[in-house]
Amino acid sequence: MAGSRRRRWRAVMTGVLTGSLTVLLGACGVVGTEDDRRAAEELAEKHHPGQLKAIGARTLFPGTGGSEVTFAVTDDRDAVVRLRIDTDKVRGGLCDGKDCAGVLADAVRRGRQQAEDFRKLATAFDSCGYEVVALGPTGTPPYVVAELTNETVAKVLGEIGRCVQRWVAASGPESTLAKGQASYVNVVSPAVAERRDRGKESWPTLMRLTRSDLLASLTKHTYFSASYAIEQGRVDTTGSARVVRPFRERQKFGETVQSAVAERLRATHPRVVVSDYQWIWRLEPGRVDRQTGYVLYCPEPDARGRCVNSDDAALVTTDERGVPVGKIRLVHDVREGTGALRLPPY
Repeated sequence: MAGSRRRRWRAVMTGVLTGSLTVLLGACGVVGTEDDRRAAEELAEKHHPGQLKAIGARTLFPGTGGSEVTFAVTDDRDAVVRLRIDTDKVRGGLCDGKDCAGVLADAVRRGRQQAEDFRKLATAFDSCGYEVVALGPTGTPPYVVAELTNETVAKVLGEIGRCVQRWVAASGPESTLAKGQASYVNVVSPAVAERRDRGKESWPTLMRLTRSDLLASLTKHTYFSASYAIEQGRVDTTGSARVVRPFRERQKFGETVQSAVAERLRATHPRVVVSDYQWIWRLEPGRVDRQTGYVLYCPEPDARGRCVNSDDAALVTTDERGVPVGKIRLVHDVREGTGALRLPPY
């Protein structure tokens, strides 16, 4: 009898909690995106008849309420339009206090402009033999495919640099790119690119190339980030590059080089503590098995044995594993008081 009562009580409580959760989620707009998608489609058909086709929607909970509805543009294969809408907040034609038609018009303009910018980028890289296989979430940096070795790295970086110069020229002298100080291109190996999550061919190009799952399939492996200085629209096509490692590999590399630096410094600083902060490690020119970077250290740690606000650094060149090769150069006074670092270029 007691067991029967307990089972009935659990059933009642389960029903109560389930109902409460449903009400809570419903109030937060988590139940689904159907109403938001329907409202977005009606808005698109009213103000841009025949131009937009809804192809997806995702909830914006818990960050905000509502949904992000994604449209393809019927006359532009590359463009994607993303509209954030919350039917619970749509009042009198206003979307979060702004005119819904205006919000959509801005989204369409932005989507078309991004598609045009992408075509300039893709054409520039295609013309010098490098296909853009992915883009960062905001449309840059581009990801291209190449095998970097000691024998090929200088040649490939130079070729990509010339692609960047064409990209800058195509973007025009008033573009943000031309007026910037540097451009970045990520380089993934052919083996990694071959196994990437390609998405569906039916999706707009900019939807396929900026997806988080595509980027994750590329960046879960080690890749290279090449940088090119830009001055008044002219690109230094020589470029420089750094290795970008997955978290665990980066931690292992850092631990190796930090331990080695600490060991060498203990001869003159017995209580030395090395910071676990990882500065940018750049490839040595013409090498992918040698990289140079800074390791911060404190000759005398604080009362807790930590290295905080270090004013000293060791400039180190390592192999691929993080083992130092050659001499370590010490640099002092690298911080403005307790504020920003001002490490010399290398």
